Amino acid sequence: MKNTVYIYTRDLKRIFTNWAMIIIVLTLMILPSFYAWFNIKASWDPYGRTEGIAIAVTSEDEGSTIRGQHVNVGKDIIATLKKNKTLGWTFVSKEKADHGVKHGDYYASIVIPKDFSQKLGTVLQDRLEKPVIIYKVNEKINAVAPKITSKGASSLTQQISEKFVKTANGAIFSVFNELGITLQRDLPTIQQVEQRIFELENRLPEIKKVINEANDTTQKAGAIVSKAQAALPEVERLTADGAQMTQQLNTFLTKSDQVLKTAEPTINETLHRVQQRALGVQELKNQLMEKDIAPAEVSAAAEQLKVQLTKQIADTGEVLTLLTDLNALSQQEVLSPVINDVKNVNTLLQQQLSDVNDLQQQTQNEGAPNQSVLDRFSSRTDQAVSKLNTLTNSYSSTIVPAVEQAIKEAKDKTARANSLLEEANKSMPNVSNVLSKTARGILLGQQELAKITKDFPRIEQNVHNIADKIREFQRKENIEDIINLLKNDVQKESDFFAKPVLLKEERLYPIPNYGSAMSPFYTTLCLWVGALLLVSILSVEVADEERFKSYEVYLGRLLTFLSIALVQAFIVTLGDLFLIKTYVVDKVPFIFLGLLCSFVFMTIVYTLVAIFGNAGKAMAIVLLVLQLSAAGGTFPIQVVPAFFQAINPFLPFTYAISMMREVVGGMLADIVKKDVTVLLCIWLGVLLVGIFLHKPLSKTSAKLTKKARESKLIH
Repeated sequence: MKNTVYIYTRDLKRIFTNWAMIIIVLTLMILPSFYAWFNIKASWDPYGRTEGIAIAVTSEDEGSTIRGQHVNVGKDIIATLKKNKTLGWTFVSKEKADHGVKHGDYYASIVIPKDFSQKLGTVLQDRLEKPVIIYKVNEKINAVAPKITSKGASSLTQQISEKFVKTANGAIFSVFNELGITLQRDLPTIQQVEQRIFELENRLPEIKKVINEANDTTQKAGAIVSKAQAALPEVERLTADGAQMTQQLNTFLTKSDQVLKTAEPTINETLHRVQQRALGVQELKNQLMEKDIAPAEVSAAAEQLKVQLTKQIADTGEVLTLLTDLNALSQQEVLSPVINDVKNVNTLLQQQLSDVNDLQQQTQNEGAPNQSVLDRFSSRTDQAVSKLNTLTNSYSSTIVPAVEQAIKEAKDKTARANSLLEEANKSMPNVSNVLSKTARGILLGQQELAKITKDFPRIEQNVHNIADKIREFQRKENIEDIINLLKNDVQKESDFFAKPVLLKEERLYPIPNYGSAMSPFYTTLCLWVGALLLVSILSVEVADEERFKSYEVYLGRLLTFLSIALVQAFIVTLGDLFLIKTYVVDKVPFIFLGLLCSFVFMTIVYTLVAIFGNAGKAMAIVLLVLQLSAAGGTFPIQVVPAFFQAINPFLPFTYAISMMREVVGGMLADIVKKDVTVLLCIWLGVLLVGIFLHKPLSKTSAKLTKKARESKLIH
């Protein structure tokens, strides 16, 4: 140990007594920091400067006439993009756009075809055609820019779709609302007609008695007939108004039938969206069923599952509400089987969400998910996928006919009410005629009364028939329920179906800019680069090492390298914090963990070079290259090829970047403790290799180095 300290102190003395060496060492201490600082600053906020990414936009839309109104969606899109500063939208001709994309003047182009508005309008026709936006991208210009431009194009199509859905739904709900308001306004008239018919029915025995007594007492009969004649015009008016209103209702439902057909694609699209998300849940379920899955991976998969299942529950709830409302119009409740299927799917999804919460809680408490809960969740996931497949496959053959049947039954109800009132209206002239005859009969005497007596049974039967039909309608239907179903807030319901689900984002560990988020990777990387610079410039050999034991030489010179490496780490971490103002939540731990990284990296690189010479330098570089790809510093480790995922747990960068990320975003002690423990174990293993294998391995590598130097090509 004494000789180790001697070698170390002698190295320090030689450094501080040689001004040239001081300059070299200071340069080696500072130089790696620039590698981190320049990269962090260059990537500070790349996604906040996308307005410079040029995208050519061309609209050839010729517009279309929809229900007598001229629309040009392409023109509206151009007007909207001119106000949008997210990307560098450039409005040019199609020829210039194609030429510019090919030659790199624009990263991408968006062309709105001539028939765009026309195809959008086919939603009101029997034959639907989806409009197309042509998106071209030049991927050879830059690797990242196509992803940004694709996001812009996707966002544009989403905005168009949302606006169109909102407009179409607004038209449907406006028609419903208008019908509900009309029915509510005319409800007193309808009720008065019903009341008058029942009053007339109740007075029929009295009228009959009067007719019979008229033979004996014409004066009494005349008074009663005069009273009936006075009430008859009001009954005729109310009956005529009711018949006209029900005719308008029937005509409206016929038109509404056409409008409601436009809602069927919405139901179909929602079910397919739920089906696709269910397949995504099934894939995540398969990931959870893998053996030896890490708790962190379980937690990450659980979070994704909760998001997907919440969206599915909301979507199925939306379909359930719409189908229930339509089913209320159906006397036979033809949509009940479909509603039960959707309810079963919704229940399964809620049970899955409960299972995911149980899995997440068990993993946090016990370190591993419970197999019985996994099996239960797997079974429910497969059931949900199976039921959704059945629903979507039978949509056209089962759900669409059921919706159409519900609308047909609503029309039939209205037709029956209309027929009833028309019969009443047709019967009124007969009643009026009879009463007139009665009045004349009183004046003309017994001869005319005989005619009235003969006609009265038929009139009586007609009134009873009308009253019976009204009572039957009241027994089976409630017109106020129909009014409440049809009345709605057009704007709110249209907005709801355009955006049925809102995303509420909660950032657990917010980092304000991309540069700060990348600082753990670049800081870690620069410390390894700093270690490589040191072994490239400074010698790992001791001139008079034959005086000392092999392990004394190894440890003595290692202390020199570690001292310089620690200063490197101190400079780069302080520079991250105070020079380029990197966002770091736990600043003091950031500095100390940076020192630990440098301590471990320097030991690894120094040991490789001390044992293998120049070959060790090559090994350190190869190890650096592997860590760049397999440590998860840039892309999530789950998206890289299997080989890099396999070596990830064995790389120092994996744990160094992980613990540096913790202190940047907000430290979780258990994660940092695990990462520090692994790094210290790696350091101890490398140190033991250096101490015990330095002498035998360095002799072998020395022969190789000596032979290679004979070529005069290496030093």
